[in-house]
Amino acid sequence: MSEEEGESSRCSPQAGAVTVSDVQELIRRKEEIEAQIKANYGVLESLKGVGMDEPLVDCEGYPRSDVDLYQVRTARHNIACLQNDHKAVMKQVEEALHRLHARDKEKQARDMAEAQEEAMSQSLGQSEGLRPPQAFAKVNSISPGSPASIAVSQGLPPRGSVPVYKWMMRLWSLAP
Repeated sequence: MSEEEGESSRCSPQAGAVTVSDVQELIRRKEEIEAQIKANYGVLESLKGVGMDEPLVDCEGYPRSDVDLYQVRTARHNIACLQNDHKAVMKQVEEALHRLHARDKEKQARDMAEAQEEAMSQSLGQSEGLRPPQAFAKVNSISPGSPASIAVSQGLPPRGSVPVYKWMMRLWSLAP
């Protein structure tokens, strides 16, 4: 195993164990690398505007005497290496984010399934083991013109076909 492979496996979050702090650490590393790249570009710009692609020899093929060739070559080398490191860290960030969101999605699906199971067990428990609730009121008469009489004239639903709260909401909507 090369030194780079050992470092990438040591620094990358383990599969399935990705946390938000792991992603934040990777992003911090990415920002450090970007700062180093920017600093190396600054070194190149300070040397009479020599960039990554300008020739280091004059028109006759001799090394330029107006720039520090060693410093330019070192800065260019560092930039190239840091760009490779940046690419690798970005790939790790992407994979970590995918794993983090996949884990959250699985957790959400698991929670939804548990909630549905609980709702089903409660509804089965109510339908099997419990009697329907006892009436809390008995209507002896309905005054003409009242919301109840309007509801009856519009066709009161038969007992048990519509939940009581829906019928009461209908009555309340008719009330002045």
